[in-house]
Amino acid sequence: MLYDVTIIGGGVVGCAVARELMRYRLRVIMIEKECEVGFGTSKTNSGIIHAGHHASPRTLKGKLEWAGNQMWDRLCDELGFGFKRIGELTVATAEDQLPVLDKLVKQGNEKGVPGLEMWDRERLLKEEPNLSSDVVAGLHAPTSGVINPYEACFALIESARINGLELSVENPVLGLRPSGDVWAVQTAKELIHTRFILNVAGVFADAVADMAGVRTFSIRARKGEEYLLDKRLKGMVKRIIFPCPTPTSKGILVIPTFDGTIMVGPTADFTDDKGDFSTTLPGSDQVFGSVKRVVPGISERDCIAEFAGLRAVSDTEDFIIGPTAKKGFINVAGIQSPGLTAAPAIATLVADILRDEGLALEPREEFVPTIPHPVHFASLSTEEQARLVAEDPAYGRMVCRCESITEREILDAIHAGARTLDGIKFRTRAGMGRCQGGFCSWRCMELLSRELSIPLAAITKRGGESWLVCEPEGREVRA
Repeated sequence: MLYDVTIIGGGVVGCAVARELMRYRLRVIMIEKECEVGFGTSKTNSGIIHAGHHASPRTLKGKLEWAGNQMWDRLCDELGFGFKRIGELTVATAEDQLPVLDKLVKQGNEKGVPGLEMWDRERLLKEEPNLSSDVVAGLHAPTSGVINPYEACFALIESARINGLELSVENPVLGLRPSGDVWAVQTAKELIHTRFILNVAGVFADAVADMAGVRTFSIRARKGEEYLLDKRLKGMVKRIIFPCPTPTSKGILVIPTFDGTIMVGPTADFTDDKGDFSTTLPGSDQVFGSVKRVVPGISERDCIAEFAGLRAVSDTEDFIIGPTAKKGFINVAGIQSPGLTAAPAIATLVADILRDEGLALEPREEFVPTIPHPVHFASLSTEEQARLVAEDPAYGRMVCRCESITEREILDAIHAGARTLDGIKFRTRAGMGRCQGGFCSWRCMELLSRELSIPLAAITKRGGESWLVCEPEGREVRA
């Protein structure tokens, strides 16, 4: 079989590209080394749709940031993932930081970002009374939003698969070889032949380019530690709170997530280990020390979970998107912040590049833009909940008490593709509450075992060798 396009990497950008390409009559396959899409950088993303004014308009990041920002409302309407425009504030705590805010306003105006407004200290404390009294001014940007990035990945890929995408997970790429107008892609499972390769491999994009013999850039991993706080702090701030940015980072933020919990972070430290997802005491001290200066009521004692993600930083500090010296191999690399925001715009740009490179893009008239939206039982009215329970008793059986997630929601997640505890967690929020899965993990495992017809000992947290229980010694485990 000859594919038109092979996508290497199933993060949010790869998923957005996949869905965009399925608008056309193409044979496309996505290859992902993890057990599910979105399980790399995307699941540890800060979940912010940037307002559009952060990146310089003279960079590719800056050009795609605002274009992508405007595309998320329609995607949310069609695919049903968590997304809400809550706005953001970039606050200055000293007079010498005010020129930084002026620069952001100028960048936003150049790109046509609407609604940017400077607030003085009085207005800031009126709108966000839990800010520090040390704030002197802030830039309000109403176009910023929060999103559940893992939900977006799952929804984008489900839409792409409905429209014909082939997906191969747990299947790392081992080698690439061109032959005329066709590439041979050797993976752990199979040999794939394809006309075009899209290198969307995140922190490993330079290694994939090296396999193809077209490496012209390097990727360093910039680690960011994030800390999730107890839901009792919901409403402490209503908007995303940015400090004044530095040349290398947008700073350590206070983020009211879509689901109501507050998240603080990230740090921004380079690491040579692209498998380093550790959190550290110095990282915690840095995060909480920083956010307390802006929102003093936040305390590390309210932390219920911590994690780290790696951002793919190119040696140009900009996106690297375009064809290479070898026909058919196209880089979509160096996608760091605002990569999530820009993802839909990156997808349309990549389609245009493929067209320019000679791939015929014939619209698929039967393209289905929507998918069934998942039920969030806890957000429904009592009357709606009672109706669902009457129709399906599985809605009446609570699995996750912290987040009020029902058995039916767990089953729907499994039938939609969840194969691990994290697959359920990121689709439903089961295990994201204060007890962090202490009560619901076992029931989720039982449901996975039953629905997938696999033994409990074959179930993992996030794929690979992340097993949770073992069979008695001497008994073989078969998935």
